[in-house]
Amino acid sequence: MMRILLKSKIHGGAVTATRLHYRGSITIAAEVMDAANLVADEQVHVLNLNTGDRLETYCIRGRRASGKLELNGPAARLGQPGDPLIILAYGLFVDGEASRPRIVLLGPRN
Repeated sequence: MMRILLKSKIHGGAVTATRLHYRGSITIAAEVMDAANLVADEQVHVLNLNTGDRLETYCIRGRRASGKLELNGPAARLGQPGDPLIILAYGLFVDGEASRPRIVLLGPRN
């Protein structure tokens, strides 16, 4: 049997900017993506703790050490700078194949 399980979680980061007129996605600093085992264009679910909004999009690799968590395109309407986010990615696993999810905890400066 195949199961969809949590693969990666980024918790505690805050939106650094919103860019409405940009290709739709979320930009995440490179080192955060690496720590969470995410790759460019991977599907993610973004949860905004302030608004309760939940969106599905893909991630763009930001500059290393930039601290970026930017909501782009239509997603920019679902958050404001400073809003705390949880970013989740899921994987499809065969029974017995799954490992514990990679969890990254961010501080106030991402």
